[in-house]
Amino acid sequence: MKPAPFRYHAPKSIEEAVETLGEVASDDGRVLAGGQSLVPIMAFRLARPAHLVDINGVQALRRLAVEGDRLCIGACVRHAAFHQPVVDGPLGKLLATVVRHIGHYPIRIRGTFCGSIAHADPASEWCLVATALGADMVAQSTRGRRTIAAGDFFRGIMTTALEDDELLSQVRLPLLPTDTRFGFYEFSRRAGDFALGMALVAFRVNDGKVTEPRIAVGGIEAQPRRIALAEQALAGRAPDRAAFETAAEAVAQAVDPLEDAITSAEYRRDLARTVTRRALERAVA
Repeated sequence: MKPAPFRYHAPKSIEEAVETLGEVASDDGRVLAGGQSLVPIMAFRLARPAHLVDINGVQALRRLAVEGDRLCIGACVRHAAFHQPVVDGPLGKLLATVVRHIGHYPIRIRGTFCGSIAHADPASEWCLVATALGADMVAQSTRGRRTIAAGDFFRGIMTTALEDDELLSQVRLPLLPTDTRFGFYEFSRRAGDFALGMALVAFRVNDGKVTEPRIAVGGIEAQPRRIALAEQALAGRAPDRAAFETAAEAVAQAVDPLEDAITSAEYRRDLARTVTRRALERAVA
């Protein structure tokens, strides 16, 4: 099929992009960055935006740089930018580990980090990263600029706190202490498929005990989420098999799994337990 007719806009600056989006948002105007989610659903006419605001010509949105204690990722930074560590230390390694699980190589060449965040698919790896690490989302509109914490940004399946006329101009990830250990584990039926479940964990070890644990799961519920009970179960314990199994069980008990015609809620609950344990094991491997 072919997309329904639409009007194409190609702004050259952030200000022009925001102004254009403000004018067309009420007429179902959409932002086009990588297009790896929007274009297919337009081709099937599941979405029929009257206007497309193509931000690929905005050079300022390709910025990928460290500011203070944050890695700032512009709206046009591609997934492929993270194939190699973009910063020294654990954060660069973490992003380079996770990106290999996103779709296939051609998708990573075109798709964008911020586009994945804005789309808010429950199975999005970057949404899980943003949630686990406590990212900040920077939204811009003709009314100004605001920063939204990851915990407030995701509202459900493909639903975020962004207003229709707001552009997600950048995502800011905190740099991790050099002694941070992390683990990521994802399960999908085939390489490149959407994840049925995944977990990302990060923690430090002081005097043989886990400190500052972060345990988050994605693909299990309607949105990625840190599991506080699991973090509490892990904190202060030696990073060993018994502690990992206790934390994984806490995740399984805390989640409210999605269910569909193929995958039951009970299956996803068990999967949450497994991916969490394996992510924790990878953090000390």
